[in-house]
Amino acid sequence: MKDLLHWLTLVLLFAASESSAQQPNVLFICIDDLRPDLGCYGHDLVQSPNIDGVAETGTIFKNHYVTVPTCGASRYGLLTGMLPRRAAELSNHIMAKELSIRPEGDRPETFVHHLRRNGYYTVGIGKISHSADGLVYGYEEEPSTQWELPHSWDERLFNTGKWGNGWNAFFGYADGSNRQSRKKQVKPYESASVEDDGYPDGLTADLAIEKIDELAAKGQPFFLGVGFFKPHLPFTAPKKYWDLYDRKSIRVTPTPGIPENVHRASLNKNGEFNNYQLGEERATLDKDLSDNYARKLRHGYYACISYTDAQVGRILQALEKKGLADNTIIVIWGDHGWHLGDHRVWGKHTVFERAVKSALIMKVPGLAPQQIEEVMSTIDIYPTIMSLCNLDMPYEGNGSSLEKLMVTGEDSDWRNLAFSYFRKGISMRTPSYRLTKYYRDEEPKVELYDHVSQQYERANIAPSNAKIVESLTSAFDTGRTGIYEQ
Repeated sequence: MKDLLHWLTLVLLFAASESSAQQPNVLFICIDDLRPDLGCYGHDLVQSPNIDGVAETGTIFKNHYVTVPTCGASRYGLLTGMLPRRAAELSNHIMAKELSIRPEGDRPETFVHHLRRNGYYTVGIGKISHSADGLVYGYEEEPSTQWELPHSWDERLFNTGKWGNGWNAFFGYADGSNRQSRKKQVKPYESASVEDDGYPDGLTADLAIEKIDELAAKGQPFFLGVGFFKPHLPFTAPKKYWDLYDRKSIRVTPTPGIPENVHRASLNKNGEFNNYQLGEERATLDKDLSDNYARKLRHGYYACISYTDAQVGRILQALEKKGLADNTIIVIWGDHGWHLGDHRVWGKHTVFERAVKSALIMKVPGLAPQQIEEVMSTIDIYPTIMSLCNLDMPYEGNGSSLEKLMVTGEDSDWRNLAFSYFRKGISMRTPSYRLTKYYRDEEPKVELYDHVSQQYERANIAPSNAKIVESLTSAFDTGRTGIYEQ
């Protein structure tokens, strides 16, 4: 059956190609802090026409969840296809501390490395792993010459522009300054009258377009990874993208306040957000921000999404212009979600729905458009890309290929579960529930949320639903890792 499925997929993949033996290219677009606030996910305000266009002609995964709600650790799960097994794998620094110093071995460091070993020319631009430019160094340090992923790339590129280095650009403002140089005396947003290349993501798109021109002439299958910074803090985007929105029409969170029956240890204390010390209000778990300020911040987040969407469109146009679209798999992935005041949190770093649910869209030439409702995880992306590129997995990961769902629209064997880890908690999402268990002293240690009768996680219903908790515990114990039990 598997061989037949591979054959069917390959026929579809290469229907427009002269040779069915030609491997598809892969364009993988990583977008930082992108929760699924997009038109294609049913958001009626956010303007994201280019990403929506990929979804309309590709496969949109309506229930995609990341393994860890922080940038570096989430990307580690993506690149390795593994759930975290040690506390170190929950850190943004996991790749710098381990992969960057590891000699090349039999086991590839990432799926990009595996593609490279199998004839792909691999290029990374922008933030693909954790580092803004792929080099290992701290936010306020000079760049090193040590690559975060030394074996994955044929080329690793970034245009630092007026900011001078990757981390300065990541936290940069339109005048060339950054959060570090201004000693955190900055606002968490900016609307500047500049062109797209007045902020770093415009320069990243420029580089990607130039590289597509070169890759088109190589005659070799390629993997092109492009990592955009926005909508990560600070919410900085050209004014024309802010002007797309009427702030009065922007709604505030439907879940103000702290959920019932939870401990504050489950929530994020807003440390990252409050690093932008000139903001009009300081975020706290004690009270919600004012509606006016919350709307301003959401306005900035949405403007950043539209700015990034425009850069995605420019890259897709270049791919079409060079005649590569008919043989290129396109993946658009958000590395995690983000609380926009939901539960009084402004940031990620929780295992609530808002932090661990993110966007995932794949467009595979020849495959019919699909909307996949099944619950799936970031760890499923590695085996899916291997399957679509007709390559074997180099080791047994924790994920499963989505190929059958994408080809047929159904898979009776699909597990329909996703696990996320943070704050000494493990959270399991099913089609109907989120069950979270915390390995800590604070009570309650178990949280349950009903996603059928209750759209948002307003109240932990575990105390009054012991039978449901018990019924879900078998799958929870079978699927999770023992990271907090060491």
